[in-house]
Amino acid sequence: MARLDATARGAIEAALNAADMTRALALADAALAAGVGDALLFNLVAWRAEERFDFAAAHAALAAAMALAPMDATIVTAAGRALRKEGRVGEAVTMLVRASALDPGFAVPWLERGFALDAAGDTRGAAASYARAAALDPGLAPAHAGAAAMALRGGDPDAAVALAHAALTRNPASPVATLTLAAIEARTDPAAPIARLTALLDGPRGDDDRALALTGLGDASDRAGATAAAFAAWTAANTVIARRHAPRFAGHEPQRALIARIAAQVAATPADEWVAPAVAPGPAAGHVFLLGYPRSGTTLVENVLASSPDVVALEERPTFADADDTLTATDGIARLLALDTAALDRLRAAYWARVAAAGADVAGKVFVDMDPLKGLKLPVIARLFPAARIVVMHRDPRDVVLGCFRHSFAISAAAFAFTDLGETANHYAALMTLIELCRARLPLASHVVRYDRLVADFDAETRALCAFAGIAWHDQMRDFASTAARRGVTTASAGQVERGLFDGGGQWARYAAELAPVLPLLQPWVARFGDTPTLPPCPQPGRTAG
Repeated sequence: MARLDATARGAIEAALNAADMTRALALADAALAAGVGDALLFNLVAWRAEERFDFAAAHAALAAAMALAPMDATIVTAAGRALRKEGRVGEAVTMLVRASALDPGFAVPWLERGFALDAAGDTRGAAASYARAAALDPGLAPAHAGAAAMALRGGDPDAAVALAHAALTRNPASPVATLTLAAIEARTDPAAPIARLTALLDGPRGDDDRALALTGLGDASDRAGATAAAFAAWTAANTVIARRHAPRFAGHEPQRALIARIAAQVAATPADEWVAPAVAPGPAAGHVFLLGYPRSGTTLVENVLASSPDVVALEERPTFADADDTLTATDGIARLLALDTAALDRLRAAYWARVAAAGADVAGKVFVDMDPLKGLKLPVIARLFPAARIVVMHRDPRDVVLGCFRHSFAISAAAFAFTDLGETANHYAALMTLIELCRARLPLASHVVRYDRLVADFDAETRALCAFAGIAWHDQMRDFASTAARRGVTTASAGQVERGLFDGGGQWARYAAELAPVLPLLQPWVARFGDTPTLPPCPQPGRTAG
């Protein structure tokens, strides 16, 4: 394989210095087509693959780059960045530690490590990494901005202001620094951040920054009581996010269709076919799955339970990834029911291995596997862990759907659905249909926690929950906010949970006009999860709005 000559390298580097990625990539493609092999070329190809969310291609290109330059900290950092963007945070941190060891004075691995630890909810670790990056390269604006956001999350607004201004001195258009200052200003004057965030949107911006700014503007407008402006900003943010990530989901089955297909199969399968298999004891003393829907209160309840010394909780991890191919097959439920003892044992072992790899030491503890979307996995749970306790969070569907639509989640199949209001409501109805069918037909013990009742009578509701889950009630469960601050929370509810108990219900009413198109679809679920003494019939699989 030929080497990249100095002239060609200079041309690519000149394009990169001019931020002309189109030309840099065209030159890289031409060199690779001519049989030239160089780490720089593969790194560029990997970057393009990341932008297209083709992580398999990105990892392949970076593996080729590292084979050519195994001691190049820039390449190893790029590999860590790709892992982070793919959501493989633990592996990303390991790779970035390696990059820092290769070049201790290189700031970018520390910055990327900050991004990764931030995504994992490790506020202290992220703050330290951002600070290290800023010390190594004082001109690195994202490092100061990240440290500002961590200081605010850690309860030090004075430090957050100073760090945010340091970031803005280096990059006046830093969205993270601007949003940090806006959040602080909003504490004393809800309308103050609107001008700052509106100005942030002036001029050319990348899609990610624009979506972040629009979401912040929507939140600021909401706090100021400007509901129409808030909803318009959230809608604009979702339009940007949908456009940005459309290539990633093009040609894939929408998750709502998958959920409806599984629900139809559960409904068509005689209940007596769900014979609970014999299960050998696992490493945990007890096993709880906490699910429902994003923004329904699962993070709150997780941290309440995690406040017990008898509990280990894990937040939103793909613990059932090894069973996904079976469940998502066209005849997934039939395949799941056909698994023999050996296959079930292998899947259980794979589950516990993933739990351990996530850092959860569950030996002798009650293990709480929290994931609001794991209702999709209830058929798998019934086959692998029929003795587990299922806790389902219910909250006013109108608040839940509005909450999902207005928040910018880390992108996933479900989060992509949340970029459209109608699709959000349909996704909600599909998952609730599946959960209710599984509760009715599968051999699982379940318990509902109503968010409104939890807020109204915390002790009574948590005592009932503990009795169901086999957990001794402890006074420290009331101090779940301290637990959340200590553990670090990565879900959208982090800020609310760390502030303590409050009634956030009824927010939807201020947006009744904007929600009008989806209210008829949500109404059966409002009635079903409300105070009506007799539950109405469960909506049939496949019902959609509009």
